[in-house]
Amino acid sequence: MTRVTDGIPLRQLDLDTLLPYLDLHLVGATNGVRLFRAARLSWAGTPYEGDFERLRQEIGEERAFLKRLIKSLGHRPGVVKMTAARALSVVADLDPLNPLRRKRTAGAQLELEALQSLLKGKEALWSTLLALSPEAPASTGEAVLNRSVLVELLEASKRQQDTVARVMRETAPARFLRY
Repeated sequence: MTRVTDGIPLRQLDLDTLLPYLDLHLVGATNGVRLFRAARLSWAGTPYEGDFERLRQEIGEERAFLKRLIKSLGHRPGVVKMTAARALSVVADLDPLNPLRRKRTAGAQLELEALQSLLKGKEALWSTLLALSPEAPASTGEAVLNRSVLVELLEASKRQQDTVARVMRETAPARFLRY
């Protein structure tokens, strides 16, 4: 394949390694949407509920983008991996780190730290794809690895991490200090 668009020619991408990598990130994104929904439930009725709902929506949109990217490379996400993702997302709904949805427990802290880890992994994905995308400005046609979109996604992942870090900072005293 020699189609060249806003990214690099498809023949230069090693799809044998890239596609499984993208599939695994799609599995992570599927679970991420559910974990952020669980976090929103954990923080319902607090000033942070809106933050977690916004993050859930953003991650859902990014997941849809990733799925479209995979399909644009001529691949269909692996059935076994996606079945596993759906099964794991049921576990994510149960919120195993904070099943009672308490805000003043070690489980709440671990839930926030797990969300940070997910976001850090997503940052690594966009950074990796950006490394594969040339510096060239956008051209016409469907983007394979659209540099400007990848830059936006990378910046969004950093903002998302900042949001979760702020919630951790602002709520840690209630968990770990006695009054």
